[in-house]
Amino acid sequence: MSLRISPLHTDYAFEEGGVRLEVTFFSAALPDDLEALSRPVTYLSWKISSTDGRSHSAAVLLDVSPAIAVNTADQEMTWGRSKSRTLDILRVGSRDQQALHRAGDDLRIDWGYFYLAVSKTANAVSATSRDAVKHFVDNGTFPDEDDMDMPRQPRDGAAHLAVALPVEIVPNQAATRRALLAYDEVYSIEYFNRKLRPYWRRDGKTVGAMLSDADRQYVELEKKGRHFDEELTADLERVGGKTYAELGTLAYRQTVAAHGFAADFDGTPLLFPKENFSNGCISTVDVIYPAAPFFLLFNPSLLEGQLRQILEYAAGPRWKFAFAPHDLGTYPLANGQVYGGGERTEDDQMPVEESGNMLILVDALAAAQGNFRLAERFWPQLTKWAEYLRAKGLDPENQLSTDDFAGHLAHNANLSIKAIEGLAAYARLAAGLRKSDIATQYSAAAKEMATKWQTMAKDGDHYRLAFDKPGTWSQKYNLVWDRLLDLQLFPASIRETEMAYYLQRLNTYGLPLDNRADYTKLDWEIWTATLVDNRSQVDALLAPISSWLHQTTSRVPLTDWYDTKNGKKSGFQARSVVGGVFIKALADKTLAAKWRNFTP
Repeated sequence: MSLRISPLHTDYAFEEGGVRLEVTFFSAALPDDLEALSRPVTYLSWKISSTDGRSHSAAVLLDVSPAIAVNTADQEMTWGRSKSRTLDILRVGSRDQQALHRAGDDLRIDWGYFYLAVSKTANAVSATSRDAVKHFVDNGTFPDEDDMDMPRQPRDGAAHLAVALPVEIVPNQAATRRALLAYDEVYSIEYFNRKLRPYWRRDGKTVGAMLSDADRQYVELEKKGRHFDEELTADLERVGGKTYAELGTLAYRQTVAAHGFAADFDGTPLLFPKENFSNGCISTVDVIYPAAPFFLLFNPSLLEGQLRQILEYAAGPRWKFAFAPHDLGTYPLANGQVYGGGERTEDDQMPVEESGNMLILVDALAAAQGNFRLAERFWPQLTKWAEYLRAKGLDPENQLSTDDFAGHLAHNANLSIKAIEGLAAYARLAAGLRKSDIATQYSAAAKEMATKWQTMAKDGDHYRLAFDKPGTWSQKYNLVWDRLLDLQLFPASIRETEMAYYLQRLNTYGLPLDNRADYTKLDWEIWTATLVDNRSQVDALLAPISSWLHQTTSRVPLTDWYDTKNGKKSGFQARSVVGGVFIKALADKTLAAKWRNFTP
């Protein structure tokens, strides 16, 4: 009958035979509550009522395939059941339990266990059986015995986990039931050969205690979650319109889910983004960069929990280059860069890209937190990168940027903007640390470079893709930090000129990334829409994105790379970079202040 999606909830409604069934998936991903945020639990709840004024007997059946806990259907599985004081719990997992043995992209976890838990008060009937569904449909009950012939493979009859929750429905009174769906990784990340526990396990908490806490706190978390959804949706719509609110809603859970959330040896929260459906890299700097607005808006400490690992790696003896690293490895193994030349050569690296990203993000973090502790601790690394950008950033050599799918490009005007802003960010950090001479020196250098950029990039009624390529154009999405960090490097006329030009280049489903192809990047489109305050121009830029959201034929998790003419996914899906859509909310200082301190 209906489907409603909000940042933390997905609500379905069905009707048949005089019965209304409302089904809700709820993830308690509240950014101010790290315990709930890190807890690997999704609540699945049912609300059942009569629509014909009559009483009904019904049952909800939930079945879970054992394939949920392995990479491929030919892996051996084991299963079982447990109980806590309040819950009946079913579990399934691989026989071999080789934690953190596999790395790469488009892979499924095959260590740890999936858990299905229901309250003892629900009078649920459960089974671990390959025939549970068939038996229930044929007989209204489960088999009398659990399957105990294990290990077995999912393709060869491994047991499913199943629960049936009986419900007696009376007129004018809804019945409710719920289940907890959970996955315990046991170990989530390998960080330079140290196996890290999930954050929720940092104090030795057991699975049973975690599930019991989740069940006990459900009512309170559900109330907070609904309040969070209502407030955030209203604020997103107010600042950017209906399309913008829809984008934020779709991006919220995906942004969070695309990170491994672990605890350091001292309990400090560490987040490790994965390049889903890209190359599988872990802690990629130019993935952290576009996703950063999400964390700067909701909880800056979670951005610090991503940047610190990069800075520690760069400060160590293994990183020998004058520029910032690209990544820490291949997910879930954060054991050193694998992209391009890795730790060996400068081949296919992103020197200007990543150095600019890190300087901008450390400065943005300092502004959000109101302190400079991260910059102070890693000042030698930041200085090295600033020196590199001062020497190489104005007119970048033939190298990759974050849009590496478009290939190498020399004299990249948008990349040059990033370098210039990176220097200004470094100057701001120096000022915050009372290094006044350095601040003055680098601030002057950034302003001088910005002045030169205007002449080098000008191409009549717009600015070029590359300094040496007249007749070209590109989205100058990096300009957004000139506004957000109040760097005052580029006159507002540049942003206004670019926006007027972009509106002439719109296709059916959006603004192309540049003149070389019809594809675009969703995150950069929203950054570009944040360059100006003119609401009619912003609405014009968002209108084709709205059409794309509702008309694309690519039925995948939210993609950030798609074709603006046919609306189809070009590549990438389920990535954290969609957190970049929150940059427009971040640019509203009043709204940003509200959400950094928001407690639902």
